[in-house]
Amino acid sequence: MTDQAVDQPTDLPVTLPLATDAPLDPPTEWEELRARCPVAHATLPSGDTALYLTRYDDVRALLSDPRFTRPTERDNAARLAPEGTGGAAVTGSSTFAIPDRGEPHQRWRRRVGKYFTAKRMTALRPGMVRLAEDLVDTMLAEGAPADLRASLGFPFPVYVICDLLGVPADDRDRFSHWSDSFLSVTRYTADEIRAAQREFVDYMAGHITAKRAEPADDLLSTLISEGEGDGDGGLSDDELVATGVGLLVAGHETTANMIGKMVSMLLGDRTRWETLLENPALVRTAVEESLRFDTNLGFGLRRYIGEDVEIGGHLVPGGSTVVCSMPAANRDERTFAGAADMDLARTPNPHLTFGVGPHSCLGQSLARTELQVVLETLLTRVPTLRLAVPATALRKTEGLLVGGLREVPVSW
Repeated sequence: MTDQAVDQPTDLPVTLPLATDAPLDPPTEWEELRARCPVAHATLPSGDTALYLTRYDDVRALLSDPRFTRPTERDNAARLAPEGTGGAAVTGSSTFAIPDRGEPHQRWRRRVGKYFTAKRMTALRPGMVRLAEDLVDTMLAEGAPADLRASLGFPFPVYVICDLLGVPADDRDRFSHWSDSFLSVTRYTADEIRAAQREFVDYMAGHITAKRAEPADDLLSTLISEGEGDGDGGLSDDELVATGVGLLVAGHETTANMIGKMVSMLLGDRTRWETLLENPALVRTAVEESLRFDTNLGFGLRRYIGEDVEIGGHLVPGGSTVVCSMPAANRDERTFAGAADMDLARTPNPHLTFGVGPHSCLGQSLARTELQVVLETLLTRVPTLRLAVPATALRKTEGLLVGGLREVPVSW
């Protein structure tokens, strides 16, 4: 894979992932890149070269452009993972057949997206509250110290998404392994990934078959029955499998990781937690600011540039691969006043954590509701919650497309 150049050579090449001084800190390079080199050459873990965007306006503009989508196996794009270690989300594998371009993609989003509106999430909220309270009460009964990720951050969104899809939560350990393989950059070998993906697809295909035979009150059953009744055939079995897989991965990794990071950011500076205890009405804006302030989001979103385009005053030729760093963009002072400060009352807060445009995160209303419920429950049930280790001693999750913390030791 050859370097893809812009019209001015960069003097600030970077190697991804960028290192940080502490797990919750931003890379020191971001500020200089935004100031001097907003379209930089970046060496990926595979050794291939892509372009790396760090300014808010550039990232937002590219993600909003429907011409440019995530790379697939069909594109001669820069590879993110070393040969043989990339999971389906990394390689753009056709094993999981959610349509990613054009009208088929929009059709899929219209069918699935209507089940993730803010109104529908409000209806699910009472059940989420009961679940969060039960998990927190169990953690308290088992005593301190505890791992908040294992006690609450991981099981809470997993139970929610399993209930939504009608899959047994008892299989959550298998789901976790399969999700990690789906998002692997360097964690697994090619053989391990192939075996896990085969198991994941077979499991979900069997689940879809069972739902066709005996539908229940869950999302996949509803998608199946609506498709059979609307005349256009609905989603294919491959699309249903891909939908179930994608939602399970999101439930196991992204929201679970964000719960741990959000709580760690709020407890890492105790004044933030005290502010919320004094004014619980700030929970909603605190969740949004946690999403903006998160520096450990992962690699960012890749886009394959199929035609020449101008980005930040640079001509990016067709055939380039671009990595959009949403967390770097979320720290851009041009858009966010006091971007380096965590302002729990910040509004408006147009962060890019969920992406933007035609490929923005379909489950963002669900994720927001889950984060709000968890934070409200912890503030009410465990006001004395604190980190059991210094924030600098927290350990990052390694080798996956998404960022997170291995554990979140807490006491009270």
